[in-house]
Amino acid sequence: MVKSKVLIISDMCGYGKVAAAVQMPILSYMGHDVFNLPTMLVSNTFPYGKYAILESTDYIAEALKKWHELGFRFDAITTGFMASERQARLVSHYCREQAALGTRIYVDPVMGDYGELYGGANEETVRCMREMLSVAHLCFPNYTEACLLADMPYKKEGITEAEGHELINRLRRIGSLSVIITSLIVEGHHAVMGYNHFSAEYFLLPYEEIPVQFPGTGDIFSSIIVGHLQDGDTLQHATRTAMDTLFRWIDANKDNADKNQGIPIERHLTEL
Repeated sequence: MVKSKVLIISDMCGYGKVAAAVQMPILSYMGHDVFNLPTMLVSNTFPYGKYAILESTDYIAEALKKWHELGFRFDAITTGFMASERQARLVSHYCREQAALGTRIYVDPVMGDYGELYGGANEETVRCMREMLSVAHLCFPNYTEACLLADMPYKKEGITEAEGHELINRLRRIGSLSVIITSLIVEGHHAVMGYNHFSAEYFLLPYEEIPVQFPGTGDIFSSIIVGHLQDGDTLQHATRTAMDTLFRWIDANKDNADKNQGIPIERHLTEL
C-alpha cells in the first residue's frame, strides 16, 4: 500500500550514489510513491574533481506549467541543490503554492562541507538556499551550510550548545519551521542538533564518527528522516533512526576502494 506521494526536486548524478539516485530508492523502498524533477544532470560526483553539468531550469518551468494544468498534487516535496537563482525562485514559488494546499516541504540546502563551498557553488548558491529555507517546514543543513545561511563564523574546533541554539534560531528566522543541523562538534562531542516546532523543543543527539568520507551521506540521512516523518514518526526519533542507520552503512562500506562513488545503498535497503 502506497503511504504518500513524495516529489524529489534535486540533481541527478550519472556516476555515483548521491542526490536523487539515493533518495528515490530509499523512499520507494519505505513504501512511498516517488516522483522526481531534476534541477540539473551531473556526470559524476564532485570529489572526482572533473564533471559535466546540464542545468534544467527551462525544463522545470515547462514541467511545472504542465503539472499545474494536469492538477498534480504531492503530500511532500524534498529539495536539494539549486543550480541558479532563477531556478530557486521557480521551485520556492511552487513549494509555497503546494504548502498552502497542505504539502510538507523538506529542504536540504546543499552547498558545502568542512567550512568550504562545494565546487560549482558560490555566493549565488547561498542566496538560492536562503530562498528555499523561506518555504521549509524542515531543513537539514550540515554545520558548514548552517553557518553560510545564518551568516555566522565556522568554528573548526566546535561550538557550545548555546551557540547551536543561536544557529538554529537564525535559520528559523529565515523561515524554516523545524531545523536539523548535522556534522557538529558540540562541547567536544560529534552531534546532531535540532528543533521541533511542533513541541517547541531543542534536542542534541551525540554520535560516534567513522573517519571516512562518502558523498551522498546527507542525502541518505535526510531521505530516511522524510520517510519516517511521512509515516507519522516524531522528529527526534526519526533523526536518531537515520543516524544509526547511516552509521551502520558507513561502517559496512568503510573499506570500499572508490569512496567517491558513494555508498551502494541497494545492498542495504532491506535494513530500513
